[in-house]
Amino acid sequence: MNADSRKIDVRVVDGGGALYAKQPKVYPRETDGRFQRLRIAAVFWLLGMFYAFPWISIGGQQLVLFDLPARRFHVFGLTFWPQDFYLLTLLLVIAALSLFFFTALAGRLWCGYACPQTVWTEVFLWIERRIEGDRNARMRLDKDPWSRTKLLRKTAKHAAWVVFALWTGFTFVGFFTPIRELGAEVAQWRLGGWEAFWIVFYSFATWGNAGLLREQVCKYMCPYARFQSAMFDRDTLVISYDVARGEPRGHRSRAQLRSVGAAVSAPKALGDCIDCRACVQVCPTGIDIREGLQIDCIACAACIDACDDVMDKVGLARGLIRYTTENELAGSPRQILRPRVYAYAALLGALVAAFAWGVVARAPLIAEVLHDRNGLFRPLPGGAIENSYAVKLANKSDHAVALSLRPDTPLALHAIGNASVLLDPGEVFSLPLTLRADRGAVRGRNPITIVVVAADGRELARAKAQFFAPESP
Repeated sequence: MNADSRKIDVRVVDGGGALYAKQPKVYPRETDGRFQRLRIAAVFWLLGMFYAFPWISIGGQQLVLFDLPARRFHVFGLTFWPQDFYLLTLLLVIAALSLFFFTALAGRLWCGYACPQTVWTEVFLWIERRIEGDRNARMRLDKDPWSRTKLLRKTAKHAAWVVFALWTGFTFVGFFTPIRELGAEVAQWRLGGWEAFWIVFYSFATWGNAGLLREQVCKYMCPYARFQSAMFDRDTLVISYDVARGEPRGHRSRAQLRSVGAAVSAPKALGDCIDCRACVQVCPTGIDIREGLQIDCIACAACIDACDDVMDKVGLARGLIRYTTENELAGSPRQILRPRVYAYAALLGALVAAFAWGVVARAPLIAEVLHDRNGLFRPLPGGAIENSYAVKLANKSDHAVALSLRPDTPLALHAIGNASVLLDPGEVFSLPLTLRADRGAVRGRNPITIVVVAADGRELARAKAQFFAPESP
């Protein structure tokens, strides 16, 4: 074989020499419409809860406070203890299943309207628009050489971002440290090390993600975009461009648009898309929805509002870009409610009901009985037998309660001394308890139950224990 015949022809396709292509900056244009107004309402609602909840009190207790040192969570007037963490697990399962349900129903609703990245980015964009101007003004400002005006605008923007980010970090830490105490510590310059660290860390994360990275977080860092396709099918509502109606796209004059309609409004038949690129200009991730469903689309529906506005101006029907399904675009009937959606809804309803029952039915008191380790039993003169216990009590309610202990057993046992206590809200107390059996009444190992009763006779809790006695007299 000739050596020349074994040569491989190699050509340089891209001689740029860069390992990663630089991503162009996205300048989303401000738009208005029904979906934009819905998104703004979601921003006000979600951020309102975030910034207001720590400052609201119920019965002297912060509305939402995750008190990690005391291992107690205060949420809407309820106090959750480590023993209630199964409810937290159930809540996380509900959140995951809700994500599956809404994704199967209408795509990335979470990303477009409720994701923290989306919500805070909306605020940072609003600040940027107020200081640097609209889309064209921001693009010109970035292209212009550095000047006094550019320096002032950039400095003012980042200063406003930093102030807002610091307030966000302060509020975040206020969910774990009583926010009024935290505010006093900040005002007096005596903030603890860990509190200062988390305020700065969360502030930096907010400034970096919502101010600098923006769409890069959604496109490259968020895992949801990668596995969402597993929850989509051809009947999932997604934001789509109607290719059959819009293509072939093309520019045309207003006179042509007013003449005989979209189908024959140009020298050659064109679709309804006038190729104005408004849908691309308003997209926060910089994609062109006309190229089909893409992993970068966060389903914010800004392109729908922009396209509908253009259609109104040129006298064409809305809906060139709309929420629809693949089957509907292909001419099949829309079927949003289908077995998968019903299954998710049924599971979600059952879990929500179980969570609600768990919250309502949870015991207001924790009782745990620990047998004295120094000896299983103690014989007394006359043949009586005593066992000693430490009953650990935790008042999970938000009011003081008077408690007393009594054994619930067919054995002839009676308590010695005062087995009662008054527990303050949230108090944990170890109450000593001594039980005595008369001579010959009990032998060997005997399971018993210690009952905790309130002053009005209501049974609040039960705890298992053992009463030990000699095997023979």
